[in-house]
Amino acid sequence: MILTVTPNPSLDRTYEVPALDRGEVLRATAERVDPGGKGVNVSRAVAAAGRRTVAVLPLGGAPGALVAELLAGQGIEVAPVPVAGATRSNIALAEPDGTLTKINAPGPELTSVESRSLLSVVRSHAGAAAWIACCGSLPRGLAPEWYAELVARAHLDGARIALDTSGPSLLAALRERPDVVKPNAEELSQAVGRPLATVGDAVKAAEELRTYGAGAVLASLGTDGQLLVAEAGTYFGSAAVTAVRSNVGAGDASLAGFLTAGGEGPEALASAVAHGAAAVQLPGSVMPSPADLDPSAVTVTADVPMDRPLTEPAS
Repeated sequence: MILTVTPNPSLDRTYEVPALDRGEVLRATAERVDPGGKGVNVSRAVAAAGRRTVAVLPLGGAPGALVAELLAGQGIEVAPVPVAGATRSNIALAEPDGTLTKINAPGPELTSVESRSLLSVVRSHAGAAAWIACCGSLPRGLAPEWYAELVARAHLDGARIALDTSGPSLLAALRERPDVVKPNAEELSQAVGRPLATVGDAVKAAEELRTYGAGAVLASLGTDGQLLVAEAGTYFGSAAVTAVRSNVGAGDASLAGFLTAGGEGPEALASAVAHGAAAVQLPGSVMPSPADLDPSAVTVTADVPMDRPLTEPAS
């Protein structure tokens, strides 16, 4: 079982529009409503792969009730933590060329009692989990050290932790030695405090995160591919993509692919790349099923192209 923790979940509405014209009335050509949040997306991708997953998340109000209903409909077990504030609702506008404009609401502010309840529910499920994926930003009311406390408690229960967050909460959690961290290029650049212009720059930054405490670093480099930097070696993976429809949740699908394939080594990286490549070719935040994957399009190598410039340098 893969347990996911999403401290700031959402109800996501995605509209496909012909073009984004400010000040004009936009008529959507398609619409989707999905349960959202990075950990929620990981659970959705794990469930799509036919694996058991439990999603721990604070839920409040009508949006929270709909999130739980939608997840249950996808075969995902929900471990809710009732909160007083309403779960946030987010909006995404997707254009035909793959450009995505997102409006993310701040979400409710959690009380200290709700914060402790969230940690308790995670711990009550930790013993049955092969992995715990802790994902996304922290809502108002949770200190940056909240993830660090979660990692420390989970390790006491013998669980392995995959952490996908950024900024102060990532740096604070590194001291508790999460087993895997999954930054994108911008988050990796922010963590080390310098720009990244090449794949080699990203490798060096990932190695630095390992010195801070990360067991392994699974780094998403956008259209350039993904890196896995771990004690056993460094690997670079990429995949051919015919057309990008939406990149919402692509990184979450990658993490799910990595964990369902064991969470270590080049085989897990190949699964991560295949899941990410499939996700960007699907509408909204739809998570890929095994039928959507194309392993033949994936290349993984230990011969990392260190001098290759990043298509989108991180600063």
